[in-house]
Amino acid sequence: MYALFPEGFTHYLIGGLLMGAALGALFLLTGLIGGMSTVFTSTWSYVSRAPFFSEPRFIASRGWRLVYAAGLVLGGFIYLRLGAEPFVTGISAWRILLGGFLIGFGARLGNGCTAGHGLCGLASLQLPSLVAVLVFLSTAISVAHLMRWLGVSS
Repeated sequence: MYALFPEGFTHYLIGGLLMGAALGALFLLTGLIGGMSTVFTSTWSYVSRAPFFSEPRFIASRGWRLVYAAGLVLGGFIYLRLGAEPFVTGISAWRILLGGFLIGFGARLGNGCTAGHGLCGLASLQLPSLVAVLVFLSTAISVAHLMRWLGVSS
C-alpha cells in the first residue's frame, strides 16, 4: 500500500491557503476574478482575429490578466531565489508540453480550470463550479489509480 501524502501535506495546505488568500484579496480589492484559463484566451486576442477571441470581455481584461500571470511566474522565481529547492521531474519535455496543451484545451472546454472552479467558483457558490470540481477530481483520481494498477510510470 502506498502513502497518500508521502512528502507530507503541510506544503499543500500552505499553498492552498496562500492561493485562496491571494484570490480573495484580488476580488476584495479590485472586484476581479483571478481564473487562469481566461488568461490563455485573452492572450490569444493579441494574435488572433477570430470572433471568439475578439470578444470585448477578453480584449478589455487582457492587460491586467497578463500582469496577473507575470506575477505568478515572478512569485515562483522569488520562491526559488529564497532558497527553495527546484522541483525536478523525470517526465520528458514532450509529455509536459502535450499535458500542458491538453490541460489548456480542457480548461477552455470546461469553462475554467480546476483551481479557477475550485477557488473562485466554489467561493462564489456557483453550482456549475461544484459539478466541474467533482468531475475534475473524480476523473483525476480514477486515472491515477488506473495508471498505477496498469503499472504505467512517468
